[in-house]
Amino acid sequence: MTGIEAVLFDWGGTLTQWHDVDFHAESLALAQAVVNADHPHDEITARLHAAGSVVWGRSRDHQQSATVADLFDEAGLDHDPALLTAYYEFWEPHTLTDPEVRPLFEALRDDGVKVGVLSNTIWPREWHRGFFERDGVLDLIDGDVYTSEIPWTKPSPKAFGAAMDAVGATDPARCVYVGDRLFDDIWGAHHAGLRAIHVPHSAIPPEQVGHTEGEPDAVVHRLSEIHEIVGSWP
Repeated sequence: MTGIEAVLFDWGGTLTQWHDVDFHAESLALAQAVVNADHPHDEITARLHAAGSVVWGRSRDHQQSATVADLFDEAGLDHDPALLTAYYEFWEPHTLTDPEVRPLFEALRDDGVKVGVLSNTIWPREWHRGFFERDGVLDLIDGDVYTSEIPWTKPSPKAFGAAMDAVGATDPARCVYVGDRLFDDIWGAHHAGLRAIHVPHSAIPPEQVGHTEGEPDAVVHRLSEIHEIVGSWP
């Protein structure tokens, strides 16, 4: 048994392995959803790439959330959501759930600990839940929050509060957040009153590093280590 009420997890780079991403190739995939644009293809991709930097900069600096539609709006381009297939397929190889996730989630739930997800994302909920369902872990998630559907992103305490609400947790001091980013995840969790575990596998791009680096309560190199750590905390 443990004194911890809930463990909340970041998604990309935490529940999935970190992959370096070619953001120009991402813009090419996004461009396939553009409609009614009288611009050269190179200009379209350049606009989308720049818009991505703006959208994620707002998340980093102002904890302002966004959606895929907001990205196209920032680029000044119309798009058809039905044409996002190439964008989805570009990202899908980077979405595979770590094999250690299911046994970890099962062990936590067996101890009476709620399991949640809080992800900074512009993607719709159904994409994320589809990946979890594909990989056989959706049934073990008690609550999940994607910032595309709330006003805030990590490290805002309101984002962590939304994730706690989603799993039915009430005391941040009895909650733990697990993530790969020292600003969004570790400093953010502490700022919201949660404990924090760092998974230091990700090479965070310099433009995504925030103004502060948090000091985690624990560091793990495999997700399977988390259960024992959480169980040792009063």
